[in-house]
Amino acid sequence: MTPDFAIELSNELLWTAILMCAPVLGISMLVGLIVSMVQVVTQIQEMSLTFIPKMLAAAIALVVFGPWMLGVLIEFARGLIVNIPHYF
Repeated sequence: MTPDFAIELSNELLWTAILMCAPVLGISMLVGLIVSMVQVVTQIQEMSLTFIPKMLAAAIALVVFGPWMLGVLIEFARGLIVNIPHYF
């Protein structure tokens, strides 16, 4: 295994992780921004008001994007397993 190969594999791993996390993080951030704007307008500073909607949005995003995320993970794992003979 060469250093270039290790860097390439690490790069693919990180991009796959970013791709898998993006939908849940993006939706959670969007919901957090909306709730924060509502809090600023109404001047209600309740901690549970920010926490609960973000948790619900993350759970819904996992349910909606879960099959796609699992497919991406399986494809990455399949690529790793199939190429094991090429690693040595």
